[in-house]
Amino acid sequence: MTIDLATLLTQTHPYDGLPPEDQAQLAGELSEQRFDKDQVIYQIGRQQQSLYLILEGRVDITDAAGELVSILGPRNSFGERGLMKDGIAATTATAAEPCTLVLIPTATFHRIVSDHPSVKRFFDRTRPATSRRHDLTTMALAEVMTPTPLTCPPETSLIEAARLMRDHAVSCLIITRNNVPDGILTTRDLTNKALAEGLPYDTPVTRVMTADPVTLPPTALVADVLHAMIERGITHMPVVDGGKLVGILTQTDLTRIQATSSDALIRDITQAVNRAELAQIVGRIPQLLVQLVGADNPHQVVTRLITDIGDATTRRLLAMAEDRFGPPPVPYLWLACGSQGRQEQTGVSDQDNCLILDDTATVEDDRYFAALAKFVSDGLDEAGYFYCPGDMMATNPKWRQPLRVWRQYFNGWITTPDPEAQMLASVMYDLRPIGGQHSLFAGLQEDTLAKSARNSIFVAHMVSNSLKHTPPLGLLRGFATVRSGEHKNTIDLKHNGVVPVVDLGRIYALRGQLTQANTRARLAAAMEAGIISTAGGRDLIDAYDMIADTRLAHQAEQIKRSEAPDNFMAPATLSDFERSHLRDAFVVIKTMQSAAGSRSGPLS
Repeated sequence: MTIDLATLLTQTHPYDGLPPEDQAQLAGELSEQRFDKDQVIYQIGRQQQSLYLILEGRVDITDAAGELVSILGPRNSFGERGLMKDGIAATTATAAEPCTLVLIPTATFHRIVSDHPSVKRFFDRTRPATSRRHDLTTMALAEVMTPTPLTCPPETSLIEAARLMRDHAVSCLIITRNNVPDGILTTRDLTNKALAEGLPYDTPVTRVMTADPVTLPPTALVADVLHAMIERGITHMPVVDGGKLVGILTQTDLTRIQATSSDALIRDITQAVNRAELAQIVGRIPQLLVQLVGADNPHQVVTRLITDIGDATTRRLLAMAEDRFGPPPVPYLWLACGSQGRQEQTGVSDQDNCLILDDTATVEDDRYFAALAKFVSDGLDEAGYFYCPGDMMATNPKWRQPLRVWRQYFNGWITTPDPEAQMLASVMYDLRPIGGQHSLFAGLQEDTLAKSARNSIFVAHMVSNSLKHTPPLGLLRGFATVRSGEHKNTIDLKHNGVVPVVDLGRIYALRGQLTQANTRARLAAAMEAGIISTAGGRDLIDAYDMIADTRLAHQAEQIKRSEAPDNFMAPATLSDFERSHLRDAFVVIKTMQSAAGSRSGPLS
């Protein structure tokens, strides 16, 4: 492959930000090398001579355990971790297919990193290819601490301090001067040092507080807190960054966090006695999301665990409804569609559901199921799964019908694919049984997929409908952000990031008659079935992973700031590295959309 290296640098981040004279000097120091398929480029633990930039082909990066941690394509750089540390490769790089690489010598790499802060920031942001953490003790305090703890000045009296702690329902106060902690006052101090000694109520807190308390930085681990608490017999740990108070972690917090797991929530849900108790339990999901994201769990794990909680909540409400209204008169099946149907719920989810009734159901029977649907949907709304704005719920008689009517619905959508039919089919193809008689769905799903795949006109309409959501790509390698309103200068990570991939996954499922509802599972199955090429599928999965992970990280940060999570993220909050790779992910999606719109053979 012949290409002018100077031109390549002007098109590739972070080198495109270098001054022209530095680009020209760098271009003169580069060389090209060809690698065959399966050839090792460098090996973990060995001396590494260069930074690499992929000109064409693909490269797999694996860790010490042989686990695949990255799949790289053209315009990606790799190998910086070893060079920035001690020149010893931190991973193994292998040519996944014949490839041409541009080699940047070690000395050259160190020079441009040293001379250009933007380049250094780009490579500093590269995350280590280590195994995912799943243990609370290995999480950083920044991920679990309570921000902005309650404080008071040194001259505060004991009675004022006690009232502050009572009114805010906390067990300690941090005594500060200009947000620098001088001491800590706990309820135990008030009991043992003030009340037991009969000190006057107007005594300053400085007489009783523990001066110069033990503190830790936000980068410390939860394990460090546990060790300090055990060793020193303390129960509260102020978190200090640059001498300033930024948070606190207490024994009570640790107990609460350990109790906030998907297993614990589901156990509590199964034992809930009413809807109010269910809502209280489900209200712990935001903290769970923060913990799961903070522990570096991939998005497909986080959303699956959160969806499991939604499923358990729905089934508990169904059981409560049957206890209240009696056993169902005929078999039924409650199904979820939307994000719950795909097992992709996040911190922002409404409810999309429906009921399939046995064909023997009568008008009288429907009165029972109308009451059941209202009870369950009302309970979901109380728990934070808000009513669907489009009324796509079992409370709507249209979506509470016998099986024969559902067959008519799908047949009608397939034979007459008008815009409304396309929209409804898009939603309903994500159906997943939650509670009831699952056999009511099996035959319907198989028949519908077969009829859909045979109707090329319907599939073409569905493809056209799926391309309405486009990635937020602007000119000059920028993002097309929202131009006005409360979300001005942000990108919608849901409708312009996740949804385009969801739509593609649904199209692949239709073409291949794939029964999976989960988007990532659909992409993998489509690759295996030859609906999309291996290269295109791997690129799309990587792009989807990056966008979905970014969306969850954004929501977790909002929750930590006590804000309601949403899907609107300002690109300015990202590093150059993150912006560059997020844009690359959007480019992949745009490419796959173009391929889907002009299909001929496996999509690449």
